[in-house]
Amino acid sequence: MMQKKNTMGARASSISVSASEALLVHLTIALGLALCFSVAHNVHFISLTSHPSHVLGLIWAFQCPTVILLYSRYRKDQERCSYWKAVGRGLLGLPAGAVVNALGAIALGAPVGIQYLPKTVNWSLMMSLFTIVPAASVFGSSWTDWQRIFACTKPNDPVDYMICVPAHGVVIGAWLGAWPVPLDWERPWQEWPICVSYGAIAGYLVSLVASFGFILVRQHVKGD
Repeated sequence: MMQKKNTMGARASSISVSASEALLVHLTIALGLALCFSVAHNVHFISLTSHPSHVLGLIWAFQCPTVILLYSRYRKDQERCSYWKAVGRGLLGLPAGAVVNALGAIALGAPVGIQYLPKTVNWSLMMSLFTIVPAASVFGSSWTDWQRIFACTKPNDPVDYMICVPAHGVVIGAWLGAWPVPLDWERPWQEWPICVSYGAIAGYLVSLVASFGFILVRQHVKGD
């Protein structure tokens, strides 16, 4: 009886998300990314290859309000967590996640030095925005949910898929994008963090589509 009440309480504490709503969220973020590249190219006359730090900074600064404001709507335990508290959690998660991503990149071989600092900082902030910030806004300090999503990869509902799949996709994309870095091709796009960023963004966009697909399949199976 107690378990049933807890289950009902958990369901009541989060917003139900339809496939169409999830698609709208994903499209908004994807179009925001496209707009960032368009502004960089047509307004500032730069590209990710020529000015990686500037473009990455434009991406995370422009997308940060969008991601946080959208995902804060789906916060867990809404009776005790207001919308603006979830927004605050997302803002705190941005620098915290950037530190984690920067340390991970350095541990895997990213170059260290003053000349690389702006690139690494802006890359780490962009990665944090797409990996840590949505979870921070939705889950807060719920270690059980963080462990379930990132350690066990066990999403239970559409919001979980909207967080889990893109977060894994951007990391896998960055890892795949890093493969050309050590090759002796002497191409400008091989420099840190250009090809890693291209890989991360490509992986993120692909995972947005995959996330929507998983949500559709889940709703079809459960008859939602």
